Amino acid sequence: MLSAFLSGFGIGFGLIVAIGAQNAFVLRQGILRAHVFAICLVCALSDALLILLGVAGLGALIEAFPALLTAVTLFGIGFLVWYGFCALRRALAPAGMAAEAGGPAGLRAALATCLTLTFLNPHVWLDTVILVGSLAAPYSGPARAAYAAGAMAASFLWFFGLGYGARALTPLFARPAAWRVLDALITLVMFAIAGKLALWLVSR
Repeated sequence: MLSAFLSGFGIGFGLIVAIGAQNAFVLRQGILRAHVFAICLVCALSDALLILLGVAGLGALIEAFPALLTAVTLFGIGFLVWYGFCALRRALAPAGMAAEAGGPAGLRAALATCLTLTFLNPHVWLDTVILVGSLAAPYSGPARAAYAAGAMAASFLWFFGLGYGARALTPLFARPAAWRVLDALITLVMFAIAGKLALWLVSR
C-alpha cells in the first residue's frame, strides 16, 4: 500500500512540476494574493477528478475516440492564444502592471479561467487521465486506490505550495518591471504550448 502510494505521488509530482498554463496562472494569482485558496483548491480537485477517471479506465476510452481529443485540443489552442495575447497586452501597458490590475478581478472570472486552462488543456488530460491512468495497471484493489491517492496528494501539495509560496515574491513584484517580465514569460509559455499542441495535431 505504501509503495503504491509513493509511486503515485512520485509520478504525479513529476508530471505536474513543469512550466505550464495552469501553473503560470496559479503563480500569478498567488503573487496577486487574489482568490488563492479557491484557485488552488479548484486546480487540485480538478486534477484529482482526472486522476480518478484515468485510474478508472477513461484513458482507454479517450484513445478509442481520437476525435474527442482533437476537439478539446483545438479549443485549448484557441484559448491559450487568447490568454497569451491578454498577457502580452499587460506586459506592453505600463498602467496594467499594478498588483491590483491585469487579471480576473472577481472570483467567478478567476475560477472560469482556472477551469478553462485545466479542462481545455490536452496536456492535462494526457498526463493525468492517460499517463497516470495507464501506469496504474500493475495495481489492483486497495493498492490501486493508494496509487491514485498518492497522485492526488502530489497535486494538492504542489498547487497549494505554489499558490501560497508565491507570496514570498511579493516584494519583488512591488516594481512594475517585475510584472512586465512575468507577463512576458506567461505570454511565451502560452504561445509555446499552443504551438506545440498545433504541431502535435498536424503530426498525428
